[in-house]
Amino acid sequence: MALSPYSLLSERSRTLLRIFGAIIGLSATISLPPLFLAWWWNEPSATAFLESFLVAGIAGFILWFPVRNAQYEMRLRDGFLIVSGVWIIAILVTALPFMLTEPYLSYTDAVFEAASGLTTTGATVIVGIEHLPKSVLFYRASLCYFGGMGIVILAVAILPMLRIGGMQLFRAETTGPQKDSKLTPRIADTAKALWLVYTGLVLLCTLSFWVGGMTFFDSITHAMSAVATGGFGNYDASFGYWNSPLLDSIAILFMFLGGLNFGLHWYAWRRATLGHYKADAEFLSFFWICVVISVMVALAVWLGGRFDSPVEALRHATFQVVSNITTTGFVTTGFVDWPGLAPLALMMVGFIGGCAGSTSGGMKVARVQMVVRQGYRELKQLVHPKGQFLVKVGGKRVSESVVISVAGFCTLYILSFLVMTLALTADGVDIVTAFSAIAACMNNMGPGLGAVASHFRDMSDFAVWVCSFAMVLGRLEVFTLLVLLTPQFWRD
Repeated sequence: MALSPYSLLSERSRTLLRIFGAIIGLSATISLPPLFLAWWWNEPSATAFLESFLVAGIAGFILWFPVRNAQYEMRLRDGFLIVSGVWIIAILVTALPFMLTEPYLSYTDAVFEAASGLTTTGATVIVGIEHLPKSVLFYRASLCYFGGMGIVILAVAILPMLRIGGMQLFRAETTGPQKDSKLTPRIADTAKALWLVYTGLVLLCTLSFWVGGMTFFDSITHAMSAVATGGFGNYDASFGYWNSPLLDSIAILFMFLGGLNFGLHWYAWRRATLGHYKADAEFLSFFWICVVISVMVALAVWLGGRFDSPVEALRHATFQVVSNITTTGFVTTGFVDWPGLAPLALMMVGFIGGCAGSTSGGMKVARVQMVVRQGYRELKQLVHPKGQFLVKVGGKRVSESVVISVAGFCTLYILSFLVMTLALTADGVDIVTAFSAIAACMNNMGPGLGAVASHFRDMSDFAVWVCSFAMVLGRLEVFTLLVLLTPQFWRD
């Protein structure tokens, strides 16, 4: 009797194949809601969504079905492969509809667009977004929605167990609802709790936008993007399309909430209290960073003559600071032509990012806090060589292993940024565009400066692939992906 090719694989390989096959199939189902909408609105894109669903669904089934009963106790090392594989596979699968329907992208550009959505970056290669079929606009927003929730679950339930880049801080040091790295005893229960809070915020944001003057369709798509800090919109002008102080204020609120630790939101919903927010050291730092930089940018653009009144300057500055620090990427007027320090400051806050356990990108406020305090400790140590100084967060001591892990993370983060920036300059991209393109992608922020201030359409295929890699690298907290590139990882 002929042996099945699958029988030659180890149980570990069969289990990995089962997981990846299931992910291909699940990724295909993201095409179903826009498929229904395209059919309902009688849009030609229905055929593309149906073909994408069938191709990916059948491929996933073929991989999954023969090994559906495979069982293997995954080791810690397997976690890195699974997490990275899941995100890469999901991006490659969800790129298909962008090729098969308007805007008919090449596979390189389609992967970039899908990566931008799932990693909640918000960068795009599409020009004339408002002319796309409504089902495609919904699909782009849904990528942000599903990617945003995947990020929260990744950050809260998975990365702490992999003990990378200081994410174990959740388990050891963070107060409140994230004790022992999970909100509830099992990851599945954690995921359900987070889905409930996340979806509740999206619905509340949808209602707020609708009441504020958006159409219902614009409300739900922009709500999915705002809470996920994704930045995909339905218009090339982004929020500048409405020029509404009320809608800007609503967006600021929900982008800010998306940039907070979702464990805090869960705790607020479960206990009907807000007191724990002001007791959280990371929240307080994040809040004051937003306030101080917003005032600084507002002064720069007002004194520079960009806006006529200080109130208008503060409105646009606050919107853009919150959008960039939460790595959402929405814009009102665009900031590339703002005077003085404003454009560079807005790019730099993306490196800080939002809070750990949020949908935001960047290095995260908790890590920046820790690196700054570690630097201050070194200064004190120079003055008092025999003194014993501790690094504390929220009044609690941070272990040396976590401090070293965070320092290593920040070092690799910056080195990766520099290497990819050099790669773009080697491809002929000017320095400003290269710097801002990698900053926008690696920090999952979206808009940049220079040639990528509005879109990435004019970048070469090589540059687009580098930027796509940067988005995934930043989203997976650097270590998760880079560890797969080391020979030691593949040795038994």
